[in-house]
Amino acid sequence: MLVRSTCCVHEEEEEEEVDRRWVVDGVQSDWDVPGQKCVTGGLPTHWFNMANAAWSEKMVKLLSRMNNFYSAGSCRVSCCRFEIDKAQVGWIPPHVAALLTRYPDVFSPPQGGAVTLCQSLDSYGRRSEAVDAVLQSLRQEASLSCLRGWRDEKYSVMPTFSDPPLMWMERAATSLFGVKRYGVHINGYTVSDSGEVSMWLARRSQTKQTHPGVLDNVAAGGVSAGVGIKYTLVKECQEEACIPAAIANKARPVTTISYTYEDEEGVFAESQFVYDLELPREFKPRVGDGEVQDFYLLPIDKVKELLATDDFKPNSAMVVLDFLIRHSFIEPDTEPHYQELVAGLHRTL
Repeated sequence: MLVRSTCCVHEEEEEEEVDRRWVVDGVQSDWDVPGQKCVTGGLPTHWFNMANAAWSEKMVKLLSRMNNFYSAGSCRVSCCRFEIDKAQVGWIPPHVAALLTRYPDVFSPPQGGAVTLCQSLDSYGRRSEAVDAVLQSLRQEASLSCLRGWRDEKYSVMPTFSDPPLMWMERAATSLFGVKRYGVHINGYTVSDSGEVSMWLARRSQTKQTHPGVLDNVAAGGVSAGVGIKYTLVKECQEEACIPAAIANKARPVTTISYTYEDEEGVFAESQFVYDLELPREFKPRVGDGEVQDFYLLPIDKVKELLATDDFKPNSAMVVLDFLIRHSFIEPDTEPHYQELVAGLHRTL
């Protein structure tokens, strides 16, 4: 049950304003949506007027943006396939392919629409070391802004997740080659005695390299080379939200969401392993490694409304959207774009 905790009235304004603080299952949430004014009842004014159809259209636009690599006019038609041992592992944008011609000992010239590694690079270690040396050199290129976010984090490169990795690559560089990236996202939620569902959301730190200060799942993280999915889940839960391993291990794998988008930094082909974790009602996540600045427990209908704002990390919004569909908070009889939403969450990489 949602309970308004405090209220303050400003005489110079016509509308009664309230603190953005709520109590759900005895836990107070001091959440704030930048640029949105709260009125009596605690809901931003525009929420009262936003029809379900408008919300649906915003979700369709989100999924379209997160899958824009498949859209007409994308760079896909001009990209080169990135192939290793005759298997495609990514897409190389044309401006990156041009830069790679400087390194003929590592990359063969584009041929038949594909860029390949030289035949002498015939092992996992040789490929990884040779490509990493090229990337270290390219860090000086002003046009490759993604390399300014170098993380010293290795991601596996392979045709599909179940295939043996062919090499590793620095995480910050993966968008230059459009290689598939994998991560884990956790929906942390609670269920009241009466069956009402609330969800824990994190607000990302303002110092994050990507999407600073916006809402996120309770915990999430990329799957690094040589590391398992469940290991990553437990690690991220502990580091980001101080969720003990004994609780994190109860998370259930439920689905994956997949999408491919392009922006000025390259091509992002990503698949997220999604887990649901019902948290004890008395448990409250705490800030751990500094990647999160706060946590909020909100009723699921309020979480749904927040998805239609710009205050949510896009792929995390997709994870929550999937939760709403799987748990029947969105149903085909009342959601006009139901099939579009489902399809947009599960595009083949």
